[in-house]
Amino acid sequence: MTTHTHTLTTPGAELTYDVHGPVPTADGRPLLFMIGQPMTADGFAALVARLPDRTVVTYDPRGLGRSSRSDGRDDHDPEVQAGDVHALIHTLGAGPVELFGSSGGAVVALALVAAYPDDVVTLVAHEPPLLSALPDAEAAERARAGVRDAYDKSGWGAGMAAFIAMTSWQGEYTDAYFAQPAPDPAAFGLPTQDDGSRDDPLLSDRSWAVSGHQLDVGALAAAPTRIVLAVGEESEGVFTWRTAEAAATLLGQRPVVFPSHHGGFTDASSGYPGKPDEFALRLREVLEA
Repeated sequence: MTTHTHTLTTPGAELTYDVHGPVPTADGRPLLFMIGQPMTADGFAALVARLPDRTVVTYDPRGLGRSSRSDGRDDHDPEVQAGDVHALIHTLGAGPVELFGSSGGAVVALALVAAYPDDVVTLVAHEPPLLSALPDAEAAERARAGVRDAYDKSGWGAGMAAFIAMTSWQGEYTDAYFAQPAPDPAAFGLPTQDDGSRDDPLLSDRSWAVSGHQLDVGALAAAPTRIVLAVGEESEGVFTWRTAEAAATLLGQRPVVFPSHHGGFTDASSGYPGKPDEFALRLREVLEA
């Protein structure tokens, strides 16, 4: 598979994107976009490699990885990013596309379909962290703020330990969750020293617009796009399973179960490998259903 890397200028950003395979596609199938947030294109390397017959497009969101921004902002707004993805689809002139969105990328993809319903023929939205869709949204907001506060107070290791504790909690955020002592970063093999940085897109409040995004249920229901909410089998009961399930309920469906966990499409190079072979097979099945 031949990969070509390009740069696209959009209002306030220079986006770097990769096209893996020919355009137009060799088999007449739509382009397959894969988008994450705050994960960049390299996080999809294992999945792209397991779909050698498909032309896959990946990109780095504005202000992340290889993509720069000049809009004077440091927040990550899914509606702004949806506009960027729309511009990529338009530039490639090959819409409507198929789209696999992971985590915050799934939120961006849902915003894209709501705003530009003719861009996507099938969307697989894998574990979008849509905090606002939860029945315990207020408590979840408090838990999210706790991650930010731990990061602000003590740095990356403490913030990531708090994030792990939040995202691995089973069920609603009850008093028992908030009564826990602050998790020890060392227990997770995380650094205990504070390097002084406070710009992490995951642990700061820069991505709160992603987790706080409100689904436009009416626009999504009216779109011609086939929308599939997806969950990892190992995520059952934790935050992103619950948010995906809640989003699916709003759209009148049940989520489709995929192998492995939140990053189940990654291999050993990620540090938290999933089951990329099984994941790629399941993605094929869902796209071709």
